[in-house]
Amino acid sequence: MKDQILRKATDLFLTLGFKSVTMDDIATEMGISKKTIYQHYSNKDQLVEASTMHLFETISCGIDQICALGNNPVEELFLIKDFVMKNLKNESASPIHQLQKYYPKIHKSLMIRQFDKMGDCVMVNLEKGIAQGLFRNEINTSLIARFYFAGMTSLKNTELFPPDEFPSLTTQIAYLEYHLRGICTEKGIQKLEQLLH
Repeated sequence: MKDQILRKATDLFLTLGFKSVTMDDIATEMGISKKTIYQHYSNKDQLVEASTMHLFETISCGIDQICALGNNPVEELFLIKDFVMKNLKNESASPIHQLQKYYPKIHKSLMIRQFDKMGDCVMVNLEKGIAQGLFRNEINTSLIARFYFAGMTSLKNTELFPPDEFPSLTTQIAYLEYHLRGICTEKGIQKLEQLLH
């Protein structure tokens, strides 16, 4: 039951936003009493934290599996983007923005974990790209990895990128192209062009 509550809550939070969804909503959706939820999660904060960590673990495992496939680094970034977007349900209600605004401690903890995970993943991707002649060998990998992380996280800022003006998928693809055009060799650009078309 605890896992079922967690899965349903995560689904609702991603669809409607962390602030918008109440414990009543979750209980109603599941056809259970609120008391049943409180037996497993003492308050909404605890459930929000469990949901974000559950989501983080799911996405981390998926990224590891994609990296293990051995695709070229340009393609790998597109596969990761698709996987993350699918798991975040394209973030239609900007749940990350709500998480940051209403649950700042949970958001900060998530950002630290994301940075550790994404930093490692991007560094490996960059080094692999350099080794395969797809990325320029003179790039500063640790700096580029931070640029990439900073850019990806800022895309979730709804004040900078209002979703009705900049749909999430369009923005993500444009950012990925922007990132890759800055670091790719001629050979890498060819791979990028193939993926974009």
